[in-house]
Amino acid sequence: MNRLLVWFGELTTPARLYRRGLWFLLPAAIWILGLLVIPGLSLVALSFAERGPYGEVVWNFNLENYRRLLGYGLFGWSPDTILILLRSLWVAFVTTLICIVLAYPLAFFIASRPPRTRYLWLALVIIPFWTNLVIRTYAWQMLLAPDFPFARLAQALGLLAPDSGLYPSPLAVYIGMITAFLPFVVLPLFSSVERLDWSLVEAAQDLYASRIRTFFQAIWPQTLPGLTVGIILTFIPAMGMFVIPDLLGGAKYLLVGNLIQQQFYASRDWPYGAAVSLGLMVLTLIGLAIYRRRGKDVDLV
Repeated sequence: MNRLLVWFGELTTPARLYRRGLWFLLPAAIWILGLLVIPGLSLVALSFAERGPYGEVVWNFNLENYRRLLGYGLFGWSPDTILILLRSLWVAFVTTLICIVLAYPLAFFIASRPPRTRYLWLALVIIPFWTNLVIRTYAWQMLLAPDFPFARLAQALGLLAPDSGLYPSPLAVYIGMITAFLPFVVLPLFSSVERLDWSLVEAAQDLYASRIRTFFQAIWPQTLPGLTVGIILTFIPAMGMFVIPDLLGGAKYLLVGNLIQQQFYASRDWPYGAAVSLGLMVLTLIGLAIYRRRGKDVDLV
C-alpha cells in the first residue's frame, strides 16, 4: 500500500505525484523530441547517404561525405573545407571578442544612468531587433557604398581607390556581424553590472590597485555570469551565420554557414550538407565543453 502524504494541502501518494509529473513533462518532451531529437537523428542518417545524379537522396550508406569534409575528393586532398571551418571559427572569435570589448563600457554607461533613463538606453540597444536581419544587412550595403561618408573618408585617406566602396569586403562582414550580435552581449552583461558589489571595487582602490588590476580582480569575476551567457549567445550563432557573409562579403567570403546553404539549395547535395552541419555542431559542442570546463565555477544566472 502506498504511503499517504500531504502535497500543498492535498492528500495524495508518491505514485500519483509521479504520474502527474510525467503528464506535466509530456508537452515539453514531445516538443524536444519533434523539433530536436528526430531532426537530429535524421540529419545523422542523411549524412551517410549519397547524392543522386539529379540531386535526389540515395540511401547508400558510406563515409564519403565525411571524407569530403576532411578534404578528400576526386582530385586528391584539398584544404578548402578545413579552411572554411577555420575561417568560420576565426570570424566568430573576432566578432565575440570585439563585442565584449564594446559591450563592457556600454553596459557600465547604461548602468550608471538614472533609473528614469536607464531602460530608455536599454530600449535603444534592443531597437535593431525590431527590424529583420536581412533588411539591416541591406542597410549596411547602402552605408558602405562608394557614395556614402564612410567610403568617402576611406578614399580621402588613401585606404580605398577612387569610386570604391567598403562593400563587399571582409571588413564589411565584420561590421555587419558585430552590429548584429552586440546586443546579445550587452544585455546579459548589463544584468551583471547592475548588481555589482562596489565595496569590492572600493577595497581594491584603497589597496592602491591599478585600474587594470581593479578591473580583473574586483569587476571581472562579478560580471562573469553575464559575460558567459553573452559569449555563448554570440559565438554559437556567429559560427553558422550565412546571411551577413553572403550579402556583405559579396559571395566571396565563404563561411561554413554559406557552405551549408549552398549544399541544401544551389548544389542540392543534401547528404554532404548534413555532414557539414554535423561537423559544425561537433565544433560548437567541443568549444562549449572546453569553455564549461575552464569556467565550471561560473554560475549562469
